[in-house]
Amino acid sequence: MLKAVLFDMDGVIVDTEPLHNKAYHKMFEDYKIDVTKNLYESFTGQSTRNVCTKLVNHFNLKANPKDLELCKRSHFNGLFETDESLQLLDGVLDIIVDYFNNGLTLVLASSASNSTINKVFTRFELDQYFKAKISGATLKASKPHPEIFEKAAQLAGFKQEHCIVIEDSTNGIKAAKSAGSYCIGYDSLHSKNQDYSQADLVISSFKQIPYQKVKTLI
Repeated sequence: MLKAVLFDMDGVIVDTEPLHNKAYHKMFEDYKIDVTKNLYESFTGQSTRNVCTKLVNHFNLKANPKDLELCKRSHFNGLFETDESLQLLDGVLDIIVDYFNNGLTLVLASSASNSTINKVFTRFELDQYFKAKISGATLKASKPHPEIFEKAAQLAGFKQEHCIVIEDSTNGIKAAKSAGSYCIGYDSLHSKNQDYSQADLVISSFKQIPYQKVKTLI
């Protein structure tokens, strides 16, 4: 029986990817590194800390990964305050309210930093619907490791098999399935070169998963 829904944030609730993209590329310029499109897309769903560590190793940089992380975050925070393109994805607020009103427990499980999560939740007044929020940036392992969804289920207060995960990335879907959850893959217009083959259900619109539908999935 379905008891909880565990939401990813970037690419599911809000499309911060354009802002992250701009911030990352400003950081790449600062550190004079040439990151290919394929390399950049392989980072989707991973924490900034994890990405920066991989960049330092990949390019043999003498800088500390933390310095890259702070540089990127500084660029992102500036864009967050000035870029008006940041909006909730179409239909996501409707299903959040729908699930909440029907008694489901909602937990956010995002690779974004706590500061970014809190900025988004404050801006769009989402805290009223969610029992808890967890940032992958605070964990030892990053998606595709299942740790974030294991802890999210614990925060929800239910067994993994009573939770559904909504994800948009290859790494996130792998993490959800490794944790033992039913996973809905959200293949949106914003998704780029992600593999949804491991998802239990793939959707292109949140209108496809109202409460009356998701309650029958597990």
